[in-house]
Amino acid sequence: MTAIRLLLVDDDPLVRAGLSLMMGGADDIEIVGEAADGAEVEALVDRTRPDVVLMDIRMPTVDGLTATERLRARTDAPQVVVLTTFHADEQVLRALRVGAAGFVLKDTPPAEIVAAVRRVAAGDPVLSPTVTRQLMRHAVGTAADTRRTRARERMAVLNDREREVAVAVGRGLANADIATGLFMSVATVKTHVSRILAKLDLNNRVQIALLAYDAGLLEEEPEEH
Repeated sequence: MTAIRLLLVDDDPLVRAGLSLMMGGADDIEIVGEAADGAEVEALVDRTRPDVVLMDIRMPTVDGLTATERLRARTDAPQVVVLTTFHADEQVLRALRVGAAGFVLKDTPPAEIVAAVRRVAAGDPVLSPTVTRQLMRHAVGTAADTRRTRARERMAVLNDREREVAVAVGRGLANADIATGLFMSVATVKTHVSRILAKLDLNNRVQIALLAYDAGLLEEEPEEH
């Protein structure tokens, strides 16, 4: 099995050492580089070709948000998971909108951070349904009506099946769960997700979720079983 290539970006050497220690215990993850500031990231990505970047938000010269936006604008960009100390930090929301695949809290148990890297490398976001709803509700703010109108206009390009998949993605479901709920194969779900991303000109599933929320498609909660 090919190891997941991981780049660590944090201005605190103790945090980097802790991340390196926990990731070093995973046989399927290889740390290919470390950076202390967002200004170093693009050159390191060119040199090390990581699959995933674990990115701190607050850094002195170039912050993680700016670095994430620059990376995600590139062709064949690595996935980015942002690190934060807050559950609903406005900067995290902005990072998700510019293409981060999700976020982890710095006090998250080590096993969960390792699992987050694996999930992102596999193409799934690192947001539980609960946290996804919390973040998106926080993001709505005072411009809700304008955002909803624009989001609905963008979502109009999707067909009915794609819309159903987009809503499921918005609720934080993994591909296997979407496949079960919509009675299709996992491969078909992946095809729909790829088409949604292309039609809406988005980078990843988290952005699909945010747009589906903005459009008002997630207001009716699914029944709990």
